[in-house]
Amino acid sequence: MATPQSPFSFLDGLFERVAAGPQPPQWLVHEMQQRMVLFLNHVLMQEKEATDRLVRQKGCIARVQWRAYSMALVITPAGLFNLAPETAAPDLRLEVTESSPLTLAQAALRGDKPSIRIEGDVQLAAEINWLVDHVRWDVEEDLARVIGDAPAHTVAQVARRAAQALRQFVGARVAPSSFAAVPVPPMPAAPASGSDRAGA
Repeated sequence: MATPQSPFSFLDGLFERVAAGPQPPQWLVHEMQQRMVLFLNHVLMQEKEATDRLVRQKGCIARVQWRAYSMALVITPAGLFNLAPETAAPDLRLEVTESSPLTLAQAALRGDKPSIRIEGDVQLAAEINWLVDHVRWDVEEDLARVIGDAPAHTVAQVARRAAQALRQFVGARVAPSSFAAVPVPPMPAAPASGSDRAGA
């Protein structure tokens, strides 16, 4: 009997085709990375302890890698991030080992962290791990500055409900079909009792 496939499995194939196609120009990649750094710094500035921790690591470089994509970040004296030169030797390497974007999306919706291979400075790794565990983007607060408190609260509630519904959908539909393809090892046989051995 054929193994049922996830209704979203075509996304993996689509990503592979896009990744194998023409690569974006370097200026566009650099611009996207700059935007990501601005966003990260915006989130960090909302949590003073985060910047205080990063100040202790100023000048250190962390390189994040996923498949062929990478970004090197240097910690500034203000406890924020900036893009590091591509040729700079990183103090810490973080490589996301899961290559499937669909599997990464499923893990994110479940609230799981992706599998990451880490090499380099242990203290810097500990500080970045703290950031991942404790720093959160306050979407509602940012929206309130633009559209006011009450509309921002409504939008945030709708977004939370949509995210919860999406997590439940993924948990109910996608996860079981992905588990179906994983072979389950047989259970070890129970040891024979004394009476069984005697009769043998």
